[in-house]
Amino acid sequence: MAFSRFRFQGLNVAEILFTHSYFLHFDTKEHRAMMPYPPLGTLYAASYLRESGFSVALHDVMLMRNENEIKESISSHKPQFVVIYDDQFNYLTKMCLSRMREASFTMTRIAKQAGCKVCIFSSDSSDHLEKYFENGADYVICGEAEESLAELCKKILHERSKDISQIRGIAYVEKGQIVRTVKRPVLENLDVLPFPAWDLIEIERYRQAWVGRHGFFSLNMVTTRGCPFHCNWCAKPIYGQVYHTRTPRNVVAEMAFLASHAKMDHIWFADDIFGLSPGWIAEFDDIVNKQQAVIPFKCLSRADLLLKEDTIMHLKHSGCKTVWIGAESGSQKVLDAMEKGVTVDQIYKSSEILHKKGIQVGFFLQYGYPGETRADIEKTLEMVKNCRPDEIGVSVSYPLPGTRFHESVKRDLVEKQNWVDSGDLDMMFQGTYGREYYRILHKVTHKKFRIWRGMIATQEILHQPSRLGQRSLRSIASMVYHGMTLPLELRKLQKLERTPSHVN
Repeated sequence: MAFSRFRFQGLNVAEILFTHSYFLHFDTKEHRAMMPYPPLGTLYAASYLRESGFSVALHDVMLMRNENEIKESISSHKPQFVVIYDDQFNYLTKMCLSRMREASFTMTRIAKQAGCKVCIFSSDSSDHLEKYFENGADYVICGEAEESLAELCKKILHERSKDISQIRGIAYVEKGQIVRTVKRPVLENLDVLPFPAWDLIEIERYRQAWVGRHGFFSLNMVTTRGCPFHCNWCAKPIYGQVYHTRTPRNVVAEMAFLASHAKMDHIWFADDIFGLSPGWIAEFDDIVNKQQAVIPFKCLSRADLLLKEDTIMHLKHSGCKTVWIGAESGSQKVLDAMEKGVTVDQIYKSSEILHKKGIQVGFFLQYGYPGETRADIEKTLEMVKNCRPDEIGVSVSYPLPGTRFHESVKRDLVEKQNWVDSGDLDMMFQGTYGREYYRILHKVTHKKFRIWRGMIATQEILHQPSRLGQRSLRSIASMVYHGMTLPLELRKLQKLERTPSHVN
């Protein structure tokens, strides 16, 4: 299944045109980072529908500049159905960014004007059915989507039936009322799914973006669906409180396929938690090495799971270069309030072992959770300084519909309910401090992080002068710059700390 073999097929008339609503161009922060990944969930759906007997095409907006470009794809493929299918394996789409919602609405209107039926699949549409129907959608898929979408398309396109009431997991409007059918159970055996329709992607555009900015090419994969843990701010509108996993052999087969046809240098395993099942990582390590299919990768995990069995050793041996940990906070009080189920001590221990094994560490940090005090914030900063992560991602608590966290702050929600883009960082409920405080805290955290990283680089050079290079010089230069600019931001923070939260 070569990529080139199917590019010509993409020019043909197609019954279904798939697209999604995440435009990298509309997200300033992520556009600056330039780490674009193909819409993996969309590719799974396109592959499943193609295997179910439908002709499909893809309008991938990731690297496009505006919604109107879909007009050309509609004109070329002449689809009967346009499916705006957001990638639920990309955490940015789970945030339900309002700019991407508007993009979905605009493409819906364009498709409707062209005479197409429109179906939507996203976390946001599941939570706000009325908004999407008001903007022209004919159908919304609620829950895991491949089977529901295939049944819907069969009814509408092949059987020409208007009776869709027995299809599980969909919503539509009938006689002016929104109808939501019974929930569909999620797939348990993920190996039955065909590999994503990688051939529909203009792979060279992604390669050029990555190599031009970073010097290597990374692609995304997933090994699981869902998450069984109970972090009370985590929304799970698609898979619920369950998870299922592909077998290691199935995952390695896709890795080998991608290595042969896409020739990437690196993989991002986009699972909520990589290698969740007991023994999975050990088996993956064994198979990927026996088949000589090792590819450098990064993944996400939990501090407690990393300390079980020989997990970190197997990660190292199977090609892992970076592990991102949902550290969130250095305060045990805050972690317990979030119902994270991990301890600060586990974060410290797992970070230490990862570094000893030569694996880089990334920390996701979250400020502003209800009850967090200045003392708790200092504990988080202390954790970053002591654990020495190689990368950090800083955000503020984000209340999403359907979570216990959202219910707990519902009375304190402000008018704004969604971020515009991933760099927005507005607090959307009345927290301990005001919005501007957390914006400055975000800057302070990054500046301190860069200073600490520069100090580490300086110490390494003093002990081993041979390690002096462009990377270490950049780190030291960054330390100097942020050291000079940090005092001003700290003064702003101190001033805002004394300002009532409702004022800013």
